[in-house]
Amino acid sequence: MSQMTGKDALAQMLIAEGVEYIFGNPGTSETPLLDVLQDYPQLKYIQALQEGTAVGMADGYARATGRPAFANIHIAGGLANGISALYNAHRGGTPLVLTAGNSDTRMLLTDPTLSGDLVEMTDQYTKWSTQVLHPSDIPIAVRRAFKEAKTPPTGPVFISFPWDAMDESADLNIIPSSQGYFRTRPDADAVSRASQLLAQADNPILVIGDRVAQSGAAGQVVRVAEQLGARVYATSFSEMNFPTSHDLYGGILNTSSPATGRLLAGADVVMAIGTDVFSSFLYVSEPFLGPQTKLIHLDNSSEELEKIYPTEVGILADPGAGLVELADALDQEMSASNREAAATRTATWSEQKRRSDDRYQQRLRERWDNNPMPVERMMHELAQAAPPGTIIADEAITSRPALMQAFTFDEPGSVYGIRGGALGWAMPGALGVKLANPDRPVLAVVGDGASMYTVQALWTAARYNIPVVYAICNNRSYRILKVNMDTYLRHMQDDQERESEYVGMDFANPLDLAAIARAMGIAGETVTDPAELGPALERAYASGRPALLDVSIDGAL
Repeated sequence: MSQMTGKDALAQMLIAEGVEYIFGNPGTSETPLLDVLQDYPQLKYIQALQEGTAVGMADGYARATGRPAFANIHIAGGLANGISALYNAHRGGTPLVLTAGNSDTRMLLTDPTLSGDLVEMTDQYTKWSTQVLHPSDIPIAVRRAFKEAKTPPTGPVFISFPWDAMDESADLNIIPSSQGYFRTRPDADAVSRASQLLAQADNPILVIGDRVAQSGAAGQVVRVAEQLGARVYATSFSEMNFPTSHDLYGGILNTSSPATGRLLAGADVVMAIGTDVFSSFLYVSEPFLGPQTKLIHLDNSSEELEKIYPTEVGILADPGAGLVELADALDQEMSASNREAAATRTATWSEQKRRSDDRYQQRLRERWDNNPMPVERMMHELAQAAPPGTIIADEAITSRPALMQAFTFDEPGSVYGIRGGALGWAMPGALGVKLANPDRPVLAVVGDGASMYTVQALWTAARYNIPVVYAICNNRSYRILKVNMDTYLRHMQDDQERESEYVGMDFANPLDLAAIARAMGIAGETVTDPAELGPALERAYASGRPALLDVSIDGAL
């Protein structure tokens, strides 16, 4: 036990937890921490110009490393700026330790400027939120924060550090959180019942989410899918949950459309793995699962099991560990006729996927020479020119279907995308992904509207020479809002002929992202000719520095 200040205790606890980077936007309430960091050069401070950018970088870094990242932002006003990024971390389950300074506790009764109840502000979007009132509590709070963040279901936590708690001293021990053993095995009876239902199913379907990737279970999903000849759909694909080139992969479900219910209607057994069942943005009147469909749900989140839909078998376990035992049980359970039926289903799904891919290629050929550039052509050119091993940071929004068609994501860690829906993730998130993967190229594919939420990330890329290449899908509008407006009008009962003027959805003054990039200190190039996109991407990577390609594409609906 040693006598030290709270700020020294925080720095030493971060080192003990293996933290390399502090993602921060500095403010006066963070002065004690900023002061002590010069004594601990092994903690690298990555400066952001806005709080959402700092939290977004930490989110990308945590997801790419699989370990909790540490971010520090500024008191109530600054914390409010970072909460949209905190919301994404919460919805996606990112292991993130977010912190902020606060006023000296001796001032709180006087309602000091910029102060507030930081714990209350963050409570609904964290697994645990607290304020440290004494330096002796700092090691305990930091240790618990890292433990909470990395314990499945993973997620963000928050700690507020008042000024006096950082400056005062106490006798302290610096002991980090334990490694943690999270491969929780499933109940044997649940696995047995699930294997019986799946083996006898005439049309089993697997539905997967990002907790598959978080548990490293993509390979286990492939094994079970191939055993059953089951079609695999994703509720999200913001991480690599199943190889997209696999014959059994059916794509991403639109959980805001009745079409998903029709897609799942023919299944007698649906097995959900590492996913919510189901989270929607728009109201859909009919349930996605009918009464004739039996639901099996394997997840490490007890909160999600039987949250909405009646569940025949709920299996609380690590997805990877649970799938291993399920696959072994299916080996024993499936008869010769079951295996033959599975092989027939596989052949059928394979043919359907081939036809779907052929139709897409036909559409691409038909639109190939259109002007403005079709988004399908943009993604094709990017995919052809991207260096081997490129990691995609995706916030393409309405351009995402074309991205998913052009690129193949078969390896874990090959793609990270926005989760939660609060725009502004990819500009900073890509920097965190690159810091976690210094030896791999990173390509951020971002909508023009989304880029402006955290465009300050370009300055950070230049400041630290983080060589991410940004490809901006510039369609001069919030196209997703137009798509949703059209959906809204189609479902209006009183006026089926109404046409929208798309109020507030177009950029009357087109965004020049290339010029913004140059102003922030990185190379920026505007691309209108699709034949020039590949060479421009190659030049950007050859420079070894961050760069931005502002790609003008067709925004028509």
